[in-house]
Amino acid sequence: MITAPRDFLKSLFDAAVRAADPLTGIKSHLPEKPKGRTVVVGAGKGAAQMAQALERAWDEPLEGLVVTRYGYGCETRFIEIVEAAHPVPDAKGLAAARRLIETVNQLSEDDLVIALICGGGSALLPAPPEGLTLEDEIALNEMLLASGAPISAMNVVRKHLSTIKGGRLAAATKARVVSLIVSDIPGDNPAHVASGPTVPDGSTRHEALEIIKQYGLQLPQTALDHLNSPNADAPRPDDPVFLRHEHHIIASAGVSLAAAAAEAKTQGITPAILSDAVEGESRDVALVHAAIAREVVGRNRPFPKPVVILSGGETTVTLRAKGGKGGRNGEFALAMALAIDGQDGIDVLAADTDGIDGSEANAGAFADGATVKRLRAAGLDPRRLLDGNNSYSAFEAVGDLFETGPTGTNVNDFRAIFIR
Repeated sequence: MITAPRDFLKSLFDAAVRAADPLTGIKSHLPEKPKGRTVVVGAGKGAAQMAQALERAWDEPLEGLVVTRYGYGCETRFIEIVEAAHPVPDAKGLAAARRLIETVNQLSEDDLVIALICGGGSALLPAPPEGLTLEDEIALNEMLLASGAPISAMNVVRKHLSTIKGGRLAAATKARVVSLIVSDIPGDNPAHVASGPTVPDGSTRHEALEIIKQYGLQLPQTALDHLNSPNADAPRPDDPVFLRHEHHIIASAGVSLAAAAAEAKTQGITPAILSDAVEGESRDVALVHAAIAREVVGRNRPFPKPVVILSGGETTVTLRAKGGKGGRNGEFALAMALAIDGQDGIDVLAADTDGIDGSEANAGAFADGATVKRLRAAGLDPRRLLDGNNSYSAFEAVGDLFETGPTGTNVNDFRAIFIR
């Protein structure tokens, strides 16, 4: 019998994060030692912890550089850790991207590049093409984040306005490249994680232009001119340069949800995994989850209670107002709270597995059928807060933020709905 629902939900989150521990995946996918040097490159919110894990698992000399978000670094012996801005790029990230390209460009066919790639790497490696500036890339990133476009569409645009994404980092070296990837992408397409600096895909600059048109993005004319020229073409997967390269997904949302489900079973609760690849507007996804939860409460279907409903993936938020604070998981939790208002027996946790939801210091938030009542008692209008994309302020006011600090991994959204 579960007497502390939030502790139960937290235990499932912890199990999901443990399953995405980079050390486990790295040990299982260590490449063959090279004749020459072993150089490590990488980027992402969990890249420093991946570098630390690789140092523990690799028994030969190595060196290199990885880029992570400010505050996400950790101690390493041989691999340099550089911190830069996320989700909006900055000059530190720009300098680091240049260093990564210069580093791999100097290597020979006898050398090995181990690329450590995870979510967040796209923003951490700004590398605008000739004619565009860092400010242009910052503006592009802000537009994409506010557009409501799925991450796969965002990355198609990003990789055609970059000199490092879309496989370009791997194409810049003669060395063999082995990419170890922690996937935060629905469907686990390795070319979409961090916009694929070492893994090309088949998308084209023409598709990027269609996405820009579809979402009404107001790019500067220099960016549009670039996309309309062959200079924007990214390397193709069938390019001979990639024949020696390989990539491995070492952690993913699917594995983490399975671990959370196993933990629920050990505590006597039946789990039901909806999907590890949920996409869409956060508040809309919340309405679907709420409808399922109400059906379970009222009719004991499609799952008999007690049950914990699990899902992962990456939702999006279309910004409707300026000045709001919060991320996609907070938005999900607030929309869910409104949809289950007054309903007993439902407890919700929505959180990002990297420990940061959006730009604030929380991983996500808890919600239940009394959340809206608590907000109104605090003098707040929950509907107005949701309309203002201000979920962080809502949950901060009632003490329902879920805070973990950096977890060292990133397999994206984790949602658990416990129905007693």
